[in-house]
Amino acid sequence: MLKHIGIIILLGVFVFACNGSNNRKKPDNLISKNQMSDLLYDLYLINGAKGVNRKLLEKNGLNPEKYILEKYNIDSAQFANSNTYYAFDTETYKAIVDKVKARLEKEKEAFEVIKEREEDSIQKRKDSIREQREKLRDSLKSSDSLALKIDSLDFKEFKPKSTRAKNRIAKDLLKIVDSLR
Repeated sequence: MLKHIGIIILLGVFVFACNGSNNRKKPDNLISKNQMSDLLYDLYLINGAKGVNRKLLEKNGLNPEKYILEKYNIDSAQFANSNTYYAFDTETYKAIVDKVKARLEKEKEAFEVIKEREEDSIQKRKDSIREQREKLRDSLKSSDSLALKIDSLDFKEFKPKSTRAKNRIAKDLLKIVDSLR
């Protein structure tokens, strides 16, 4: 019988504990909605960066959570209390999260525009390099035909007086042919 009374009292305590008021007490050091929005934005960005390149963050000695807390000059208890308070009021928390999502989407769109411009610029450079190669190839083909014409010339009429002069003329002709290639 005493056991049954104990169970009834325990159940009564649970019922009264769960049936508390719906108004959560506002913390003394509540983070403002705007600051909470900015804080969550930075937190989402850093968590995304951790997912992409965690080793780089660790290499640079960046502790993301500590960085956020220091940036907003708050401690973890203040963040936890404020987050719990806003999460209890689902409409307010949804508004904060929607603001963060909108900001992230805007940043994503801006990033995609920049990425597209860079890709276009890279493609233009590749096209320009390809055109330069083709021009160089064409000029080499024409210089090859010029070299063949120079090689086919008959120098019988031109007779240098010394071997030294012949060697100098041959070197000069080779320089000209090489410069054309």
